[in-house]
Amino acid sequence: MSHAKPLGGAGLRGQVAGRTALSTVGREGHGLTYRGYAIEALAEQASFEEVVWLLFEAELPNVEQLDELKLRLRLHRRLPEALKRGLEQIPAQTPPMEAVRTGVSLYGNLVPESGFSTQREAAERLLGALPGIICYWYRYAHRGERIDTESAADGVAEHFLTLLHSTPPSEMHRRALDASLVLYAEHEFNASTFTARVVASTLADLYSCLTAAVGALRGPLHGGANEEAMALIERFDSVEAARIGVAGMLERREKVMGFGHAIYRDSDPRSAVIERWAERLATDPDSHRLLEVSRAIAALMDERKGLFPNADFYHASAYHSLGIPTGLFTPIFVIARAAGWSAHVFEQRADNRIIRPSADYVGSEPREFVPLAQR
Repeated sequence: MSHAKPLGGAGLRGQVAGRTALSTVGREGHGLTYRGYAIEALAEQASFEEVVWLLFEAELPNVEQLDELKLRLRLHRRLPEALKRGLEQIPAQTPPMEAVRTGVSLYGNLVPESGFSTQREAAERLLGALPGIICYWYRYAHRGERIDTESAADGVAEHFLTLLHSTPPSEMHRRALDASLVLYAEHEFNASTFTARVVASTLADLYSCLTAAVGALRGPLHGGANEEAMALIERFDSVEAARIGVAGMLERREKVMGFGHAIYRDSDPRSAVIERWAERLATDPDSHRLLEVSRAIAALMDERKGLFPNADFYHASAYHSLGIPTGLFTPIFVIARAAGWSAHVFEQRADNRIIRPSADYVGSEPREFVPLAQR
């Protein structure tokens, strides 16, 4: 019989665990910034590739630097044949995030960081390959199709939508997903990013760091809120049904995903940005219904619980309007956050000490060992 005491604690919430120059999250008067730039300005005016450069280099790129980065990312779209064969072995019923985790790990074996002259080159290779990894597995597993993972798309957002749908997206759809990637690219010491930094502190390779980060994001307490939000809003065929249904959930003390945040206290600055995109994308009756249902739920949560929608909530209706299957919502997050994860690995390596915290011991007091025959 076990006599161990239950372990408590606040999950390190509110504890400073290191230093970063990459982003501010919930800092008074600043909201969310990347390298000092407000997320609202970046999502409206910068491309995802510009943000990648910003996170890696600490400054926004000029035209020539941006063009060179886009070219390098395009050159990395072709997947190794061994990787495609490996992806084909992953069963269709596998949760997509587990397929992504396997894909990142396998890619690290086939295209190891040790083969590159810089860590940035390795990160760019993965960023270029991730849309292909996700879409190749999804389309093979669910449609039996072997797709060409190269395209003439200018950027990552356009490339992903082209691979998913076999046709280039509209300009509005491209811009919407590009803004989403910007919003998701970085968010300080969240669980998956801190995981990447812990692994980096051991001097592990970049792909081990990012595979571990994907594993952390796989957990429902960190990733998947946008998928849960979609499962919620698609249950209701009207605003009134949504208000009644969610009110019932609150009475039964059920969790309503997509609301509140561990750091933000009054609002998530990313939410208003993606809500505006969800509104622009709601051009058909089904998308419009989902948007209005989402807004009704958000109003009710504010009224009853004083909770605000976080970045994930309106992403559900926005991604649905883009024709993205719900199971791929969180894998898209991986494409975006791979930029932030990589930048944190670079930062950790630049001034490294192994991350090895201590713990408060709550177990048994010292005792004598009892031989097996006497127990």
